[in-house]
Parts: sequence; C-alpha cells; structure tokens
Amino acid sequence: SCVPSLHMVTWNVATADPPDDISSLLHLNSPKAPDLYVIGLQEVYSAPHRFIIDMAVEDSWSHLFMSSLAPRGYLKVSSIRMQGLLLLFFSKLAHVPFIRDIQDTYSRTGISGYWGNKGGVSIRLSFYGHMLCFLNCHLAAHMQYASQRVDEFEYILDTQTFDPKKTPHILDHKLVFWFGDLNFRIQDHGMHFLRNCITSHKFNLLWSKDQLTMMKKTEALLQEFDEGPLDFQPTYKFDRFSDCYDSSGKMRKPAWTDRILWRNTKNQQEEEFPLKLKQDSYTSNMEYGVSDHKPVIGIFTLELRKMYEAPLVRVCAEGEWSADFDAMVIYSPLQPFPSSAWDWIGLYKVGFRSVSDYITYTWVKDDEVSFNDELTQVYVSKDEIPALGGECVLCYYCSTLQCIVGISSPFKVSAGLL
Repeated sequence: SCVPSLHMVTWNVATADPPDDISSLLHLNSPKAPDLYVIGLQEVYSAPHRFIIDMAVEDSWSHLFMSSLAPRGYLKVSSIRMQGLLLLFFSKLAHVPFIRDIQDTYSRTGISGYWGNKGGVSIRLSFYGHMLCFLNCHLAAHMQYASQRVDEFEYILDTQTFDPKKTPHILDHKLVFWFGDLNFRIQDHGMHFLRNCITSHKFNLLWSKDQLTMMKKTEALLQEFDEGPLDFQPTYKFDRFSDCYDSSGKMRKPAWTDRILWRNTKNQQEEEFPLKLKQDSYTSNMEYGVSDHKPVIGIFTLELRKMYEAPLVRVCAEGEWSADFDAMVIYSPLQPFPSSAWDWIGLYKVGFRSVSDYITYTWVKDDEVSFNDELTQVYVSKDEIPALGGECVLCYYCSTLQCIVGISSPFKVSAGLL
C-alpha cells in the first residue's frame, strides 16, 4: 500500500496582495515534504479590470504558489477560479501519471439575493484509481444566517455535476474534502467570555456554541462529515498585521469561520482497494497579517491500495540531446488507453510549473492510434531544443483523458556548440 501525505490550506485573503514568503504556510522547511498540496483561497481580489487581467495571465496568488512549489518538484495539476474563489491542486511529479479523470466546476450561490461572489469551486480526480473531490466554499456571512449556510452547501452539492461515469455528484466520490470560509459563527456567548476563553486557550468551552457544531446535531448531511478538534484560536476577525481581534466600531465577535472537513465513504469493494484517512494536524497559522482572517492548515495521511502500479505510457529520451542535432523520443503504451492523433509529447525543464510550460512538443505518430506494445520513435527538431541545455523531462499528454499519462526520467540536454 502507499501512504501519500496531503497538505491543505484554506485562507480568506480579503483581497490582499500575497505576502513575500509562504514557506511557513506550506511548511517548506519541514523534513517531510507532502505528496500533494491543495490550496483553497477566498476573496482573491477580483475587481472587474483585475479579474480580466488575471484571466489572461495567472493571478498573483497562483503565481506565488507555483513559483514556491515548482522548484521543489511539484506540478500544478489543476486549478479553478470563480471571481474571488481560487482552488489549486499540486502534486509531486512522481504521482502525476496516476492522476486521471481531472474535472473542475463551480456554483454561484446567489440564493437570497447575494451577488455571485459566494459559492463553491471544486476539483475532482482519480488518484491511483480512487475518486477524490475537493470543494472550496465561501458561504453567506453574518451571525443570523447559519441555516442559510447549510442551504447553500446543499445547493452546491445538488448543482455541481461531473462527467456522469461512476461519480456524477460530489458525494459519489470515495473521499470528499469540504473546506473554505464557511462563515459559521460562535453564538450566544458575550464578547468578554469569548475573549477570556481565547486568551486562556480554553477553546473547548466555546465548541458547543459553534454554529457548525450545533447544526450537525440536527442536519443528517453534516453528520456525514468529520472534522478534527478546534484546538486553535478562532481565525476571524483580526486587525490587519496584528494578532488583535477586530478593534473597529463593528467589534465583530471572533469565530472559526475557516474550516476543513472530510467525508470518507466505505463501499463493497473496500476490501480489495481500501482507502483510509488520518488527520495529522489541524491548526491555524498566526504569522500572516495581510488579511483579517488567519489561514488554517490541515495535514492528512492517506493510506491506499493502488488500483494500478504502472503508468499508461513509458516515454524516454533516446541518445544524446543537444541543440546541434535532431533528437529522438521513444514511447510505448504499457496498457490500452484512448490514445489519438491529438496526443503529444512535451519537452519540459525540470521544475516546470504546469502542463502549459513546455519548451516544445512533438505530436505522436498518427498511425499509432491503435494499441500495440512496440516502441515508437518520434523526433524533436534541433531548432526547438534549448541552446543553453539543462535538466529536462518528457511528458506524454493524452488529449482524450486531458492529463499526463507518462513522464520520462530526467535527462541532460547539453548546451549547443554554436
């Protein structure tokens, strides 16, 4: 079995520009690097002109996460943005050929006349054959709307659909993560009591009045979701660049608005391919002050039996590569898959950030659409090979499956003589 680890972040960034350094948010200096990163942001700045610019080039937050993680061998496998909601999924390169069926979607919750800046964005995928879904939500604000928040969550679950194979809806997935600025507040307690509990770290005295905990008692749907203990101080609402709760005239009561929950379903086939989940840590990070929310981090270990061990295609660079002569790529399917003449093999610098970062690409052979297990050769023109050389990899991209299905070992491209 395989035990990948998952580092999740949810953060309402309150339209702020990103901080200079996110290493403590991503635990980049910790000895054990996670296999997957999932980052859900809310209130990414999206004034109309800015949003149009961000659609053309990536937004500053995506840029920061990609440039922090790519040099460490992580690839942005998928991302989705709906106005202020942004969801990013990164994987270590070794797992990428085993991540398939990637789809994303979104729902706006304009239920009680709210504008569409609230709602949910999700990415679903199959990881070694196990169907996972990640749902990042920003639900209605204010104390009195607890039951409306649950209605919005149900609406998002009802309206989001995927390519109807085995998992047309979010709850059909084996493992679902539900996270974001869910906006649930702490009810009934006065400000004085709240602040005393927080200062003395007696968070458990506030749990019974947390609206999400209260709603769980009556809502069957919420009972299906698990959450770790809220053993960290409420993450909302702070004065910016400080650890002080709201000192403005509004004096908003502190609340655990930012949460990470999960739902792991058991089914009949479990015995053959089980998937277990353990939460290793659930905490907030108090270092960051750009927003009036503090980020929340959840770290998980997945324990799973892989449904397949080999990638769909083996691909490798043949012979010596340099900008002085045409180079050869060899590939061979390891099992049948829906290949087509639109499949291509991209040449990437080691440390590339996303599928679209290729230096150059070559189409696979048209007559190779039928499955055979022989080696096939295709060429890359010397004019397309980087003159400065460097460490590179080749990735086979399957157009039908819309994902990378094979990655070569890293190889050296020598600098050209010219």
